[in-house]
Amino acid sequence: MDRVRAAAGATRRALPFLLRGLVSSVVALVLLIRVLLVAVFTLIGVGWLAIPSTVRAVRRWARGERRRVANFTGRPVPSPYDPSDDAPAVPARVLLAEPATRRDLGWMLFHALTGLVIGVVALLLPLSVVNAAVVPIYWSAMPEDDPVQSPYPVTSWLDALGMLPLGLGWLVLTLVLVPLLARWQAGLAGLLLRPTKDARLTERVTELTATRAAALEAHGAELRRIERDLHDGTQNRLVGVIMHLGIAERALRREPESALPLLLKAQNQAADALSELRDVVRSIYPPILAERGLDGALAALAARCPVPCTLRAAGLRRLPAALEAAAYFVVAEALTNTAKHSGAEHAEVTVALRPPTGPDEEEALVIQVRDDGHGGAAESGGSGLAGIRRRVAAFDGRTEVTSPVGGPTVVEAVIPCGS
Repeated sequence: MDRVRAAAGATRRALPFLLRGLVSSVVALVLLIRVLLVAVFTLIGVGWLAIPSTVRAVRRWARGERRRVANFTGRPVPSPYDPSDDAPAVPARVLLAEPATRRDLGWMLFHALTGLVIGVVALLLPLSVVNAAVVPIYWSAMPEDDPVQSPYPVTSWLDALGMLPLGLGWLVLTLVLVPLLARWQAGLAGLLLRPTKDARLTERVTELTATRAAALEAHGAELRRIERDLHDGTQNRLVGVIMHLGIAERALRREPESALPLLLKAQNQAADALSELRDVVRSIYPPILAERGLDGALAALAARCPVPCTLRAAGLRRLPAALEAAAYFVVAEALTNTAKHSGAEHAEVTVALRPPTGPDEEEALVIQVRDDGHGGAAESGGSGLAGIRRRVAAFDGRTEVTSPVGGPTVVEAVIPCGS
C-alpha cells in the first residue's frame, strides 16, 4: 500500500511537469523554425541582424526550462551565462561563441522532437484511465449503430464491465510510466542546460580571483583603520603621558608640590590610552568570542542593542576564529544599521548552521538579521551594508539584502564553514 501511495504521489508531481513540458515543446518547435529561418537568411547575407534577438529568445526559453526542471527536482539548475551577455550591445559572434548557446539549441531541438510525444502520452494515459472507469456509466446512452470504441466496441454490460480491468492496466501503466518519463526528461534537461564542468571551473576561478581581490582590499582597509586608530588615538594619548611625565619630572626638582596634578593628568591619559587600545584590540577579535563563544557573544550584542532584539542561535558549535569574528561583526554592523537608520521597534537575529544541500555544497553558517523598520536600505549613504558584503565575500560567502520601502529589512549572509 505504501508503494501505491508513493507511486501516486510521484505521478501527481510528474504529470504537471510533463504537461508543462508539452507546452514548452510547442514553443521550442516555433523557436526551432525561427532559428532555421534566421540561419537560411544569414547564409544569403540578410539574417545577421536577427541573430541576437533570436539567441536571446532561445535563452529565455532555456531559462524557463531550468525553472521547470528545478521546480520538479527540487535542485536548482544554474545558468551558464554571464548576466552581461544579455546586454543589447553584445555582438552576435559573442552570443554564438558561447558553448552554452549550442547546448541550449541542442536541448531545444531534442525537446521539440520528443517533448511533444512524451507530453501527449502523459496526457492520454490518465484520460484512458478515466475513460475506462466511466464507460460502464455511459455506454448504454450511445446509439446502437455507433457504440463506444474504447478500444473495442462496447455493446453489452459484459463488454462494459470488461473495461474495468483494462482501466486498472492503464492505471498501473500511468503510475509506472509517467514518473519514469518525467525523471528521464528532467535528467537529460538538467544535463544539457547546466554549465559544463569546464565552465564551472572557469566561473569558480573567476569568483575566487574576485574574492581574493576583495579580501586583500578589505585586509588593507582594516590595516589602515587600525593604523589610523593607533596613530590618532592611542599614540596621541601616550605622547601626552610622556609630556606630562617630563613636566612633572622638572617640577619635582623645582616645586615638588606642583608635580601631583601633572602626575594625575598623566595617569588619566594613560588610562584613556589603555581604553582606546582595548577598543582597537576588540575591533580585531572581540575577547568575548574566546570567552563565551559565538552564541554568547551574539547574546551580548543583542542585549546591548538599543532596539529590542530577539536572538535565535542555539546549538552552535565552535567554529574557526576568523569565521566567528566575521559573523560577530556582520551582526554588529547590521544591528548598528537597524538602530541608526531603520526606525524599527523590534529586531530579530537568527544564526544557524546549514548542512550541505548537494555534492558540490559544504556546510555554511547562515546569518539573518531582520527588523520591522521603514525599509528602503541602500548600500550607499554610509549604511555599512557594503562593509558587510565585503567582509562576507572575503570568506567566499554571499550577502543578500531585501529592504522594500515600508519594510521589513532582511540582511542575510551565508558563509561557508570550510572557508
